[in-house]
Amino acid sequence: MSKLPDSSSATGTELRKSVTFLEAMAIVVGMIIGSGIFLKPGIVLADAGSFGLSILAWGAGGIITLASALSVAEIAATIPRAGGLYAYLEDLYGEAVGFLLGWVQAVISYPASVAALAIAFASYSGYFLPMNGWQQKLLAIGILLFILLMNVISTKYGGIIQLLATAGKLIPVVGIVAFGLLSGSQPGFAGVSGLATGAAAGFGAAILGTLWAYDGWIGVTNMAGEMKNPAKTLPKVILIGVSFVIVVYVLFNLAIFRSLSFEQIVSSPTPGADAAQALLGSGGGAFITAGIIVSVLGALNGYLMTAARVPQAMGERGIVPFSGFLRRIHPRFGTPANALIFQAALAIVYIFSGTFNTLTDLLVFVLWIFFTAGVFGVFVLRRTVGTEPGRYRVPLYPITPIVGIAGGLYILVSTLMDSPVRSLIGIGITLIGLPVFYWMKRRTRS
Repeated sequence: MSKLPDSSSATGTELRKSVTFLEAMAIVVGMIIGSGIFLKPGIVLADAGSFGLSILAWGAGGIITLASALSVAEIAATIPRAGGLYAYLEDLYGEAVGFLLGWVQAVISYPASVAALAIAFASYSGYFLPMNGWQQKLLAIGILLFILLMNVISTKYGGIIQLLATAGKLIPVVGIVAFGLLSGSQPGFAGVSGLATGAAAGFGAAILGTLWAYDGWIGVTNMAGEMKNPAKTLPKVILIGVSFVIVVYVLFNLAIFRSLSFEQIVSSPTPGADAAQALLGSGGGAFITAGIIVSVLGALNGYLMTAARVPQAMGERGIVPFSGFLRRIHPRFGTPANALIFQAALAIVYIFSGTFNTLTDLLVFVLWIFFTAGVFGVFVLRRTVGTEPGRYRVPLYPITPIVGIAGGLYILVSTLMDSPVRSLIGIGITLIGLPVFYWMKRRTRS
């Protein structure tokens, strides 16, 4: 039975083992639950056509996500090194495949997502403090620099921010769930018996909408190099975290359905805020907006924290330009300070250019190719490495990874049919990384 390289010897990492179980859990939950849960219920309900099918769509999206998570968890338990999916693809499919994912993540995807979250934080803050466009950009950069500073000084500080933000974002969610489920008024359920068996023509689109809301959990695998016993911690964190989010999403939607009518939910761009106002009065809008701000802050911290581990891990392998700079660990703080600064600097460029949403949209198709390949990787892993007694194995194999792969293929087909040109541009951007990869390989050999 062949062996993959040991995580510590493979990277030579000097990152401190400072990420606790609770902090890792906060990364999973905090990166999944962003603003989508407050904004998506109406879109999913409109596509599903009925309350019953809408809840079923949230459940189905959660099952697909959980199946993918459980499958990747087996790979994470076997290859628990920094870099997450980039590292897994490199070991399973070769250096070129791993490099291409790391390339688009480090240069475009992660920093563009960080920029989008920083702008979202400033935009929602405008509810309490009106600002023009430039003022919003300055606030976005300010909060980004604060998050950067905390993560440079200590990964522990970043973990504390993640814990507090995750707890804070759950307050409005729990509030709406509690008040909604206990509410005597249930306008949404008044006609549920007739609507629950409605037409399912848009059910697939509804599932697609929920899958976007479940995205982000895999970022915790980037932190494997800083966990104590990641082979055991990562599977537990992923399983418990994703399962928790599924329950939260289903309960949140049930609470909204008890608070608003079908027409109100479908026609509103902010059903979460409307439900809060119906349940809590005039202060509901401020309550839910504050919750979104905290939620976005947690996602911003989680994305910047996990994003830096990809270029740092690539720098450890010496396969990217400026590897010596990117792999360097701060001698005093023990954090990947240079990689953090690199990601934040790119994010600031994207904030000023305003291209972050365009860039993230262009790479959706490509990123899901890599993600689906990662789920399929459990089959490659079983064939090349096998299984070891006592090590985590995905339950109900091979059914579980097949479910995850089916979900990934569905997203790929839907995205390709909906935006073929954008998908092809994304592939082109990704392939630009190949000349860089081969140039670095020749440079290393020489």
